[in-house]
Amino acid sequence: MPVDPLSAHHHAKEDRHFVTALARGLEVLACFKSGSKVLGNQELASRCNLPKSTVSRLTSTLVKLGYLTHDEETGKYALGVATMSLGVGMLAKLDIREVARPFMQELADATQTMVSLGVRDRLSMLYIENCRSESALALSLDVGARIPIVTSSMGRAYLAFADQHERDEIIERLSELDAWSRNEIVEGINRAVADYRRLECTCSFGDWQEEVNGIAVAFRLSPAQPIMVLTCGAPSASVTAGYLLDEARPRLLEAVRKIRASMGH
Repeated sequence: MPVDPLSAHHHAKEDRHFVTALARGLEVLACFKSGSKVLGNQELASRCNLPKSTVSRLTSTLVKLGYLTHDEETGKYALGVATMSLGVGMLAKLDIREVARPFMQELADATQTMVSLGVRDRLSMLYIENCRSESALALSLDVGARIPIVTSSMGRAYLAFADQHERDEIIERLSELDAWSRNEIVEGINRAVADYRRLECTCSFGDWQEEVNGIAVAFRLSPAQPIMVLTCGAPSASVTAGYLLDEARPRLLEAVRKIRASMGH
């Protein structure tokens, strides 16, 4: 059960280190533990015993941080992918991992690559499932690993699939990092969008890591669900860019179609 805000206020008086705003944000997230997959601000306000205006500010902040997703049509919220980073062990409960795994392993074996499923976590992409070919040279990445959103094929697929509002938000946040200039970020995203329109996938041939080639396809199971990305890659010494585009790309697109169909989409 969520913490009673009255009790939280009492603790705040007793402990000057108690952060009431943080406690209220966690109370909102805790409301989704009871089996409710989607909730609106009014329902959250009732469950947390907080003013609706306060809850609206909390949910807006949690959406921006990735801890909640917002469905514009219903006005309701669901847990976002950033909650996964709080405990990678919870990923075993995700239905899509169970559904996607056999198709991912089939693709990995057919292409002699590593196939990964990922989601956005703030300014990175988070691996939630990996499958490797037995004979492929393994990349040193596993579930819970994070990779850059701009230079990796997985991140580029996400950016190409996302709407302009989300891309602008990411550009703004990345521009604050010394390692990136705004022009470089925008140029990389524009290339990703162009590749996606032309090839139905995005590419990273030595851009993320000099010795790694990869391609990726993004998809979404429903408007309320986060964007997910399936990527296929391997060390460039074993898999060329041409092979990935000519041989692996059709199989990657087919794997995404199979996953969506198996999930009822």
